[in-house]
Amino acid sequence: MSNDSMTALLACPVCQSDLSRQDNNLCCAQGHSFDRAKQGYWNLLLSHKKKSKDPGDNAGMVQSRRAFLDQGHYTQLSDQVNQLILANLPADTAQILDMGCGEGFYTAALEQALTDAGRQDQLIGLDISKHAVKAACSRSKSIEWLVASGANIPVPDNSLDVLTVLFSRLMPEAFAKPLKQDGLLLLAWTGEQHLIELRELIYDEVRPSGYDPVKQLESAFELQSITEVNYGFALHDNPSIQTLLGMTPHSQRMAQAKREQFAQLEQLNLTLDVKLGLFRRR
Repeated sequence: MSNDSMTALLACPVCQSDLSRQDNNLCCAQGHSFDRAKQGYWNLLLSHKKKSKDPGDNAGMVQSRRAFLDQGHYTQLSDQVNQLILANLPADTAQILDMGCGEGFYTAALEQALTDAGRQDQLIGLDISKHAVKAACSRSKSIEWLVASGANIPVPDNSLDVLTVLFSRLMPEAFAKPLKQDGLLLLAWTGEQHLIELRELIYDEVRPSGYDPVKQLESAFELQSITEVNYGFALHDNPSIQTLLGMTPHSQRMAQAKREQFAQLEQLNLTLDVKLGLFRRR
């Protein structure tokens, strides 16, 4: 997967014209220019498009998420994601973008699965968090990493074969725009039992979310299948439990008494409950 071949897939976030690469610079025909960061990513997030000074996951959440994911608890989930994508790719080279890639765990695993299958697909990882993308760069030098907005994905319209969106908010129009006709969207969202044991310890009452992405996507996408991934796993020491807490938004809402309770925990049995929806662009 060469970076040179990837740059033809990128579009200027200012004027949407194609970006071309010259060494460590991207530029378009209108003269808009973007330098490559020393870590290897491109920052295509326009300052006036930011809703905060430092959008997305902060450095602490990124560090916790990487530490937790590297323990392997979600590897079965990652493997299932990769199997679904491999089973539905076109025969020739595919153009794939992982939106909300975070620190790159799933993206890099997908790249390895594609390589193991003997494929030469083009892979982009995108996140709005600069901290996450900086971390992702250390997972792979051949993936094209972008700091950018998922609401305005900086690739040409109708250019992607596959868009993966794992645990990010739904934006049906923004998802459909960069996909080819009949392009594939793989969406991951949590089921009602996901980390239920953790949530029951944190909250006095855990209410069902009633989340239904299928209904929200139906105007732009046709559902192909839903795969449910369910299994149990355990954390066997307090540092691992604290790492899990640190990567979730739940930790920011905890009362001090709950924090003290978690500081004493040495084991936590947990449930992974995730749904993988495969959709085709209409």
